[in-house]
Amino acid sequence: MKLVRFALSILLPPVAIFLTYGFSATFVINILLTVLGWLPGSIHAVWAIAKHEEKVSQQQGTVENSPTALS
Repeated sequence: MKLVRFALSILLPPVAIFLTYGFSATFVINILLTVLGWLPGSIHAVWAIAKHEEKVSQQQGTVENSPTALS
């Protein structure tokens, strides 16, 4: 699903943001940026989805962040 979101963030930025955040301020901001131009909307979508994935992985306590994986 992560790959689909990143692909959509490049092709259809508002759709990718809606699938990730639902109807929220991030979605509205992305629509406004996409109206200004496809590139600003795409950049915002990739950034927002990457931040969302980062937050989810931190909350889940991924293996990469565990102390035993670092040693």
